[in-house]
Amino acid sequence: MLSYQHAYHAGNLADLHKHALLAVAMEYLARKDKPLSYLETHAGRGLYDLTGAEALKTGEAEAGITRAAADGWLPDDHPLMDALAAIRRSRGAHVYPGSPLVAAHFIRPDDRIHLAELHPAEYQALRAVAGFATLHARDGFEMAQAQCPPTPRRGMMLIDPSYEIKAEYDIVPRQIGLLARKWNVGVIALWYPILTDHRHLAMTAQLTSQFPDALLSEVGFPPARPGHSMIGSGMFVINPPWGLTEEARRLEAVFRTRA
Repeated sequence: MLSYQHAYHAGNLADLHKHALLAVAMEYLARKDKPLSYLETHAGRGLYDLTGAEALKTGEAEAGITRAAADGWLPDDHPLMDALAAIRRSRGAHVYPGSPLVAAHFIRPDDRIHLAELHPAEYQALRAVAGFATLHARDGFEMAQAQCPPTPRRGMMLIDPSYEIKAEYDIVPRQIGLLARKWNVGVIALWYPILTDHRHLAMTAQLTSQFPDALLSEVGFPPARPGHSMIGSGMFVINPPWGLTEEARRLEAVFRTRA
């Protein structure tokens, strides 16, 4: 369960889908002059070098954020483009932010961030770039259950497991059901991969049954290389903020015509 490292995949088309929706949600939440909380259960290292050996080995960023930015998949004033530009000004032109740094771009002084990461090497790397957050070297769902409802009570949680074992597809709906009962006003977002065997379908069916008013957004794209099993990206969002459904549908149309 601790073998997954996102450095090989940072900035790919799944990240583009996930981070575009995350940035729009966080930008909207930060408009109100009330403090908020951001929680993330599987934070990763937070910042990735797209000139590093891992990114160059797979080429997924080149086919993802690099291509999308060059071809105008996102408007210049999109919240993700704003966050990416600011992070690259401060941390280097060839970096790509993980979701903790994307979310942190919109955080104000009275807001709070809690990040969990269990992989020892990823946690140490996260410590180096996430001094703005309270870090938890523990299971992400344990952290989330312990912190919910958070203080401040407004806010968002991102759940982004590695899905290295099939049992996670069974664990996720139970965990989200518990979290939503504890934090009924929170924006709870789940990312999941769409694989060639479509193993996500039972999970999303269960979640949709539990939360019929939630946003479900899925995009498809070609496999990153021959034999690669991921062919799409999904986001399931409970209590989606205003404007998020519209952005999800816009992204889905972009992926249909350009991916």
